[in-house]
Amino acid sequence: MRTERHVSLFKNGRNQALRIPREFELAGNKAIVRKEGDRLIIEPVQRHSLLAMLSTWEPLEESLPAIADLTAEPIDI
Repeated sequence: MRTERHVSLFKNGRNQALRIPREFELAGNKAIVRKEGDRLIIEPVQRHSLLAMLSTWEPLEESLPAIADLTAEPIDI
């Protein structure tokens, strides 16, 4: 795969834009753009699942109070 390609810049409303060639497409529909000197760095936003995030948390050290098992009373409708 080529790692460099010339592209054209154009105006989209008040923004400057460019078309990303197919071989450089990013996954997803959101990206992060940052500027380092004269370079623009474009990175896809990594979407993490809730389970992946929770797996990084440390377990709670404190104990939780016991909850009484209250059975619902039947209601005559």
